[in-house]
Amino acid sequence: MTITSIDPATGNTLDTYQATSAAAAAAVLDQIGRAQQAWRESPMTERAQLLTAVAHALRREAVPLARLMAAEMGKPVAQGKAEVEKCAWVCEYYAERGPDFLAPEQIGTDARRSFVAYRPLGVILAVMPWNFPFWQVFRAAAPALMAGNGMALKHASNVPGCALAIERLWREAGAPDHLFRTLLIGSGDVAGVIGHPAVRGVTLTGSTPAGRAVAREAGTRLKKTVLELGGSDPYVILEDADLDRAAEACVTGRLINTGQSCIAAKRFIVPRAILAEFERRMVAGMASKTMGDPAEESVDLGPLARHDLREELHRQVERSVAAGARLLLGGRIPTSPGAFYPPTVLSSVTKGMPAYEEELFGPVAAIIPVADEDEAITVANDTVFGLGAAVFTSDIERGELIATTRLEAGCCFVNAFVRSDPRLPFGGVKESGYGRELGMLGIREFVNVKTVYVA
Repeated sequence: MTITSIDPATGNTLDTYQATSAAAAAAVLDQIGRAQQAWRESPMTERAQLLTAVAHALRREAVPLARLMAAEMGKPVAQGKAEVEKCAWVCEYYAERGPDFLAPEQIGTDARRSFVAYRPLGVILAVMPWNFPFWQVFRAAAPALMAGNGMALKHASNVPGCALAIERLWREAGAPDHLFRTLLIGSGDVAGVIGHPAVRGVTLTGSTPAGRAVAREAGTRLKKTVLELGGSDPYVILEDADLDRAAEACVTGRLINTGQSCIAAKRFIVPRAILAEFERRMVAGMASKTMGDPAEESVDLGPLARHDLREELHRQVERSVAAGARLLLGGRIPTSPGAFYPPTVLSSVTKGMPAYEEELFGPVAAIIPVADEDEAITVANDTVFGLGAAVFTSDIERGELIATTRLEAGCCFVNAFVRSDPRLPFGGVKESGYGRELGMLGIREFVNVKTVYVA
């Protein structure tokens, strides 16, 4: 079996790779397991040195790595370089803070001494998507390896070059042999990997159906999982919001990575009193962005990652318009080669339309008119997802209260678009998954939280 990498901007084949057989995957997992047994006893200073070396390697290779992303999944190269820098940041963050996060915690009891120790679990399987092919992996790998675990990567099948480049970066930075390995396998082979004795946890970023499948298999094996799944992030624009600032953040949040992000802004919930003004700003902002060859530095939007993804997105737009949504911008498939889709704005979106009910994984903004704040909050929470959300208002205390107590999401932002940050826990609720990545909580997801009691 082979895996083929295809340039979504041209449809041309980039390379073909031999898939990893089940027997070869088992042998690799054995090797990772043995490497992890030694790594788990390594001092924190050695682990920190490895992460720091990887950060330096990432920065040295930022341009070729960004161009690899552009070629395999269409990310504009300027955004790819920013992604590589963020990967370097998360490595440096855990190199610096990891020892504190994992230090034993003394707890006063009747014992002579009692404390909590944080010990590695073993091999962690990372099942990762194509949309942020480096960041998604490094935000899982940096804390996992800093905690003393090993990692097996099952990346999306359309970014095999990125997957192998990540393995090479760890190896060339000085990681012990086999501590981080890539498995070029299909989704049908994941269950077998989860069942391997060395694998003690699974972290997955992907669709809700994929999350259910992995959780079911891992649950049967009693193995820990962290799931970051789909999202349909609501952005609530209140009447007192600075509309220029809000629209700029909404356009940015909608179009990062050509709109292909679980935490991209997707539903814009706007009181009717300011609807026309917000629509005007949103259309102008979306229309100002440049779509084209992702290898060009000036390009804002590249192609979607695959043609089938573009076709599905276009069907969602057409069905929404047929149900009564107003098409304010875009909504037409270009005649040029590649899986391109233009910035698109829908308004008068209502319950029952695909643009209201479903995740739009591409550069399509859905504007939902409401009467007031209470209806806006009701609409924002009227979704099976709960990953990110934002509220825009000039009353900071009001915005903070809404973000803290009223919006049902794992990451809630006030007057800013939703994004991940190595210093803050990241994850969702409802069908957006469970568990947290990043921050202190992220590094503690895949450790044995061990109570030690000395009488």
